[in-house]
Amino acid sequence: MTRARLLFHCQHALGLGHLARSLALAEALQERFDVILLNGGRFPEGTVVPAGVELVNLAPLGHDADYELVSHDPEIDVATAAVRRTAAILEAFDRTDPAVVLIELYPFGRKKFAFELEPLLEAVHAQGDRRAKVVCSLRDILVNQRRDQARHDERAAQNVNRWFDLVLVHSDPRFATLDESFRPATPLAVPVVHTGFVTRNDGPPAPGAATVDRVIVSAGGGMVGGPMFRIAAAASDAVAATLGLTTTIVAGPFLPAVELAELRTMASERAWLEIVHHVPDLAAEIARSTVSVSQCGYNTTMDLLRAGTPALVVPFSEGREDEQRRRAERLETLGVLRSIELDRLDATRYLEAVSALTRSTPRPNALDLGGRTRSADAIATLCATPSLSRGAS
Repeated sequence: MTRARLLFHCQHALGLGHLARSLALAEALQERFDVILLNGGRFPEGTVVPAGVELVNLAPLGHDADYELVSHDPEIDVATAAVRRTAAILEAFDRTDPAVVLIELYPFGRKKFAFELEPLLEAVHAQGDRRAKVVCSLRDILVNQRRDQARHDERAAQNVNRWFDLVLVHSDPRFATLDESFRPATPLAVPVVHTGFVTRNDGPPAPGAATVDRVIVSAGGGMVGGPMFRIAAAASDAVAATLGLTTTIVAGPFLPAVELAELRTMASERAWLEIVHHVPDLAAEIARSTVSVSQCGYNTTMDLLRAGTPALVVPFSEGREDEQRRRAERLETLGVLRSIELDRLDATRYLEAVSALTRSTPRPNALDLGGRTRSADAIATLCATPSLSRGAS
């Protein structure tokens, strides 16, 4: 029996969170659709693509510290990448004739990628009554510290109403709802479904290797984790001497090479400090550790919730970024973890926090982690019309 096709656009610009969540969604969606995933950022070596999902790597673009677009392909500039990407996206749309086009974040974010997404949306709507359904995929909390926030929200609402059929918010509504971080003057005219949180697996990490007396430190892709890593590495001496715990830093694929080299030099002088580039299952490694120290991105938070390990989070909050801080504040209120801002963290406070966590147990929570399946259900329900057959071969 042939199946409908789903074309999924994902753009991660700074870290890995958007890609990790999209891969988890793609795995659930491929049980119902033939999924074609358009990846717009760097694709780290070792990243696993779910079985049955077709991956199309676009010319990789991302953001620099000033939120300007940069090309991650040294052979081409941003302008050339933009032309190639737009052509590749439209070619994939024409080739696959999807029943569903799923777009991650846009138009609630990724305004700088409108150059390729608006042509895609125009191509969808040019099909008339036989067109694909268009769905937006959102995380739990949106950045809402832009200088022109009201105008941004209004523009996003109008674009949703113009182009989209459904908005999926990957959050437990008891934790965060879309209207808390999105307040346009024009109401959304399409359904909004809060799916629950999306994790790579719905349950706790599978039992694996034996527990380790250690602190595990991570920062997603690692691109902006350097300052926290340096504090953890410097404090590892006191953590080992006072608490008897080793320290493992999971650097991530995007940590700048000079910072990675600095950490490895520190580790070469300390038997209790380990630097690893990547682990296959961070949730499982957190679960077998004594304490976790991390930033508070969406996917790391899901790993913490699944693992249940005492955790300290240091939310990334540079520039306009505030979603990690707001997520951390809510989780700390629930008693799930402890939080401290980077500008308040030093080796002494780090040791104090880790020491306190060794004597604590996270409060149980009942947050809904079933968003993978519920997202697939919502899209299948949207497509449960005669138009579903148009994407099948």
